[in-house]
Amino acid sequence: MEIQGEVAAGFEAVRDAFVRNFEVLGDRGAAVAVYRDGRKVVDLWAGPKDVEGGGAGEPWTAGTAQVVRSATKGVAAVVPLLLHQRGLLDLDAPVGAYWPEFKAGGKERALVRDLLAHRAAVPALDVPLTPAQAVDGLSGARAVAGQRAFWEPGSAHGYHAQTYSWLLSELVLRVTGASLGQWLAQEVTGPRGLEFWIGLPAGETGRVGRVGPVEPAEMAGGLRTRPRRNVSEAWADPSSLTRRAFAAITPLPDENAPEFRAAELPASAGVGTARGLAGVYAALLGDTQDGAGLFAPQTRRLAGTELSSGPDRVLVVNTRFGPGYMLHSPASPLLSAGSFGHPGRGGSLGFADPEAGVAFGYVTNAHAKSVTADPRAQSLLRAVRASL
Repeated sequence: MEIQGEVAAGFEAVRDAFVRNFEVLGDRGAAVAVYRDGRKVVDLWAGPKDVEGGGAGEPWTAGTAQVVRSATKGVAAVVPLLLHQRGLLDLDAPVGAYWPEFKAGGKERALVRDLLAHRAAVPALDVPLTPAQAVDGLSGARAVAGQRAFWEPGSAHGYHAQTYSWLLSELVLRVTGASLGQWLAQEVTGPRGLEFWIGLPAGETGRVGRVGPVEPAEMAGGLRTRPRRNVSEAWADPSSLTRRAFAAITPLPDENAPEFRAAELPASAGVGTARGLAGVYAALLGDTQDGAGLFAPQTRRLAGTELSSGPDRVLVVNTRFGPGYMLHSPASPLLSAGSFGHPGRGGSLGFADPEAGVAFGYVTNAHAKSVTADPRAQSLLRAVRASL
């Protein structure tokens, strides 16, 4: 496997781990980028652009982007936290203060911080949306507003795998008058030239590879930290909250379809390069343009503040969430206890670690069955830790 890109002195272990991902862990096409104190220290890519490309396929290039599934959630969380930082969004206000239609079905007391930390109690829908409804910009918000709460909001948490898209999108729309993807592009990614989109512009479609499922390689070193049997049993039960949360869109949309990539689904449809994903997190800590991070010190602390912890009613394992971010835990290992970010089901991962000054992004076109601790991302993460 020919590896393209570069690593700074001292980070050669990350390149070695990246090579091993292809040789041992079954990666097809992938990229990884790491920033340290605003300086890019790792920028690597290899393999075919399309998961089924093989040796004869179009190669992955420096500008190749992929759908990153739930790693989108961490980028999307930048928007409400910046709105809060600017005094436009009160995390302790009821969601209904901004979105009156949400005050129904036992959700009247749900706070904005509950929505961001998967405590809003609507991880599933009694009537799933079709793929067309999921991306039409109207049906999703109406569905979650009218959905009855599955528990008392704020009293427990459960991963809002798909419904998070419509919850967060509508909240941002009510506060700003703009869509989340538009606001992100105007205020965060566009001014910095970051290659990440929630709502892929038509002019960028040519750079995006095709993703697809792959059979996972043998898991070495105890990397699969979730109790698979419990999750598998829950997934096998069509009535379980686990199954219903991930099937809020039925049938599941085609992630390679242009309409999916163009959709503003901040739970699952973000598209980006590894450099763009890591660059968003680097910008939060302090980018190379002016040294000042997008997040003020108190906002960085807020991003890593635990709002939910313990048994997750959807993922059937103990998880930790801050306001929009998954936090470091045995179920989702990041660099340290102060890290905040988000994995994507199947492999992708992006996060920031303020103490180490590290921003990390990994994207792949080969979606394995991992949810929170993909072995390829974890191998790269361990190499970053060893290089610091």
